[in-house]
Amino acid sequence: MIIVCGEALVDLVPTGGENTWRAVPGGGPANTAVAVARLGTPARLLCRLSRDGFGRRLRDHLTASGVDLSLAVEADEPTTLAVVDLDEHGSADFRFYMERTADWQWTPGELPASLPPGTRALHVGSLASVVRPGADVLRSWAAGHRDEVTVVYDVNVRPAALPGREPYLEEVEAWLGAAHVVKASEEDLRWLHPERAPLDTARAWLAEHDLDLVLVTRGAAGAVALPRGGSPAEAGGVPVRVVDTVGAGDAFTGAFLHATADRGMALPDALRYAVLAAALTCTREGAAPPSRAEVDARF
Repeated sequence: MIIVCGEALVDLVPTGGENTWRAVPGGGPANTAVAVARLGTPARLLCRLSRDGFGRRLRDHLTASGVDLSLAVEADEPTTLAVVDLDEHGSADFRFYMERTADWQWTPGELPASLPPGTRALHVGSLASVVRPGADVLRSWAAGHRDEVTVVYDVNVRPAALPGREPYLEEVEAWLGAAHVVKASEEDLRWLHPERAPLDTARAWLAEHDLDLVLVTRGAAGAVALPRGGSPAEAGGVPVRVVDTVGAGDAFTGAFLHATADRGMALPDALRYAVLAAALTCTREGAAPPSRAEVDARF
């Protein structure tokens, strides 16, 4: 079983009509949990779900996708909203409405003191890992379980979440001390450290922190895995007709967790599997990760 911790929010996605958006369930951790569950690995989402209408819609979506919500907290605060802007290539940009919303108000008492039996990995990332006050609570809790399970951190930079690069870097550096595995895109690494090449930043993280593995996604070019004490692995991109890229990185992470924690794939195979899952996600609108049958048919 994989426990995914973080935000479950609503993406407002343009429909193509003038001044019209469609409300779509989203949030990096929620998307990752859905990706894990659709591939057949049990997934529990540790999140704060609002009691409002959007929160009920999120709960229905997650449950229908096979995500276990037994660890979810019912919250009085409203649901976070993300307005999505798509360019001509389907790449997504996000603007967040997140002041005093449900996802960031964690208290220590809302987090389980012990992990459920059979937990293989604990995944945290995206906005919930950097937006206070909840980010500090989540990081302290995850670090407390570091000796029990593999802690996976998805950087997933959202510049609008914090006022400037330096505060964001401080949050990321703190998480690098709590995790075993880190996943970041080339765009994440360029934004955090524009003074050096993305893979150089990944290598520096591996050298400076007690990490086992750094995963770097490269969009259409695929992904690279840098393990501690081992040879790097690389997977090329999978050519597809891109509708949009929403949720592709989350599908990558979910598929990698499924491939390694559940199916025991070797690193090169798990990387190829994750790249394929991300590519298939790009062929449809919104964060809609593929099923195990869909990925296995192409793998």
